[in-house]
Amino acid sequence: MSLNNFVKKIQDIMRNDAGVNGDAQRIEQMTWILFLKVYDVKEELWEFKDDGYESIIPEELRWRNWAHDKKDGSIMTSEELIEFVDQKLFPTLKDIAIDENTPMNKIIVKFIFEDSNNFMKDGVLLRQVINEVDQLELEDYDDRHAFGEIYEKILKDLQSAGNAGEFYTPRAVTDFMAEMIQPKIGEKVADFACGTGGFLTSALKILETQINTVEDQEEYNNSIYGIEKKAFPYMLCVTNMLLHDIENPNIVHDNSFDRKVKEYSEEEKFDVVLMNPPYGGSEKKTVQNNFPRDLRSSETADLFMSVIMYRLKKNGRAAVILPDGFLFGTDNIKKSIKTKLMNEFNLHTIIRLPPSVFSPYTSISTNILFFDNTGKTEETWIYRVDMPEGYKHFSKTKPMKIEHFDKCKEWWENREEIIIDDFPKAKKFTLDEIIELEYNLDQCGIPQIEEEILPPDELIRNYYQERKQLEEKIDNTLDEIKEILGITE
Repeated sequence: MSLNNFVKKIQDIMRNDAGVNGDAQRIEQMTWILFLKVYDVKEELWEFKDDGYESIIPEELRWRNWAHDKKDGSIMTSEELIEFVDQKLFPTLKDIAIDENTPMNKIIVKFIFEDSNNFMKDGVLLRQVINEVDQLELEDYDDRHAFGEIYEKILKDLQSAGNAGEFYTPRAVTDFMAEMIQPKIGEKVADFACGTGGFLTSALKILETQINTVEDQEEYNNSIYGIEKKAFPYMLCVTNMLLHDIENPNIVHDNSFDRKVKEYSEEEKFDVVLMNPPYGGSEKKTVQNNFPRDLRSSETADLFMSVIMYRLKKNGRAAVILPDGFLFGTDNIKKSIKTKLMNEFNLHTIIRLPPSVFSPYTSISTNILFFDNTGKTEETWIYRVDMPEGYKHFSKTKPMKIEHFDKCKEWWENREEIIIDDFPKAKKFTLDEIIELEYNLDQCGIPQIEEEILPPDELIRNYYQERKQLEEKIDNTLDEIKEILGITE
């Protein structure tokens, strides 16, 4: 059976269980089961390396002792299995005692189960799912990496699982950003809204090729840091890191905005930041108070930009995905953020992405901002990635591929201005020119957008998001009129 069929088979079993409703719950159910299987395999490795290793999971609750079928007739199923999972496994793992000396590879068990749920009500069906997962061979390096196919299938399924789609950034985009940033062994890579860990795994793929010594391996193990607010993607991210041989995944289940940004020490800053911050959301006033007054925005993407700037090391590098609203926004807050960005950091490149890269989650246009902490911006290059020939738009079945960035990569190494039909595709702007534009970075956009017929649910999502961006533009214009008229309220 192919690994993709493995995922489908498990989901088909769950569809017969009355307790599991919808793809999002099926994926969440599958994920905590997969985590326990993966964790047990990793514990076998840790026990081999360290004779004194002690599991944080009580012995009877370890996968090998209740989930694995020893074929001796003692395996739990039916009501006994449901009672064990609901009344013993989950309550115990949720209440595991930890302290400041507990290593991260043990803490994650408690974090994973704090907000997880067992949705299944049929113990026979649950046993079938567990047996399927238990048959996975994950001991060998190649087998663990083959498991990535399962993981990719799960992540792609998130795109059609309601709001869960927000946790998935197309792999072509994360790989392109990591390739342009080029993290090095010894550097620390962070994502302050890491979702399922897509950016971190793209960075690890590059770092993995640089391992030549035992010291390099140790640096690799300590190279990533992530924060994720929501329980479900946090669980996926930790499992993802374990599969990529990060033995102590430094992934924190927390809110990146719960600290005053000016309080971060040098030890809490990073060499590389790769992110796709959630946008379109809003934060309450108490959270905004953790930011300087001129940076206090209710928009989550704006706040993340400030967090990144305060947590990027001297000479550090960042690549961040932001919606068009950030580029054209000239209200006081966005203007302040962009002023700080360009006066204190080097915003050297903006890559404009086609509007349907994140379809079907959203068709709102997005951009990648590349900047570093080497000094103020002198000039910014803006380059537009056009839709590939033969594509009207990207979709779940026809996603963006890494080769669609090939022309952009060629241009990156040999930059020049490109004009097509009197419209700029690539253009350099000096800081003075950007200031003249009132920090409106909405340049080199698509000259015209062909009308396309989209599914009704996508049309509705796009309508609300486009209306939000239109309202932002109207508010910006009103603010400018008020300023001209000297109206302060």
